[in-house]
Amino acid sequence: VFQYGPMMGLIISFKEYKPSKGFFKSPWVGLKNFKDFFTNPFFKRVLLNTIKISVTNLIFSFPMPIILALLISELRSKTYSRIVQTISYIPHFISIVVIVSIMMDLTSRDGAIVNFLSHFGFKKVTMLNEPKYFLPLYVISGIWQNIGWNSIIYLSALLAIDAELYEAAKIDGAGKFRQLTSVTLPCLLPTIVVMLILQVGKSFNVGYEKILLMYNPLTYEVADVISTYVYREGLLNMNWSYSTAVGLFNSVVSFALVWATNKISQKVSGSGLW
Repeated sequence: VFQYGPMMGLIISFKEYKPSKGFFKSPWVGLKNFKDFFTNPFFKRVLLNTIKISVTNLIFSFPMPIILALLISELRSKTYSRIVQTISYIPHFISIVVIVSIMMDLTSRDGAIVNFLSHFGFKKVTMLNEPKYFLPLYVISGIWQNIGWNSIIYLSALLAIDAELYEAAKIDGAGKFRQLTSVTLPCLLPTIVVMLILQVGKSFNVGYEKILLMYNPLTYEVADVISTYVYREGLLNMNWSYSTAVGLFNSVVSFALVWATNKISQKVSGSGLW
């Protein structure tokens, strides 16, 4: 209902949509909206920012749940393991509005983080007003919020590994590191591949809610992405056809990334999403 139903509205990306005339009676303009976007001065900025934020987030965020799951699986105390899991899960259930509000307080000129860093020579500034700090804050806060929740699927995959494989490895003289590289990671690989493909597919749909809450005119240059640009053009400027064309371009690129990643995965590892 909410994913496939609205796809009918994509037709307005090829029209000059007027609400009074509706989807089907609005005049056709062909690829005009796409050409306007590709020649727009903001095209390069939002595209490069989207790629930069997506790639950085993928590089640093994707391995973290795997590492956490591996560390938790090595804990001998089940009670301590459950405590660690619960503490790491909690941030996922906190509203993104609350997360950004906390971040703003901690990174303000008189915030706890800024005051702590000032003891090491850090200049007191409001970090979210500084373009150079936007990306690190976005990535680090995302890791903190999602690492525990995203580790659940890897913990489940670890529990499914046959214990006899570890016993055989121990008999052959394999230590912990060799067991990790020869048993654990190969058994986790199909799960890692599927999660990577899904993550790559979502990479161009950078979480615009969080960026909208974090950015301001001082950081537009490094924070403005395709999804926030669509929001401003579509909802604030009421340029519906143009914003739909930009959103369609974003979706097509995301689909192409999923398809390409899946093909590469099938050739390299022999497994994929389909």
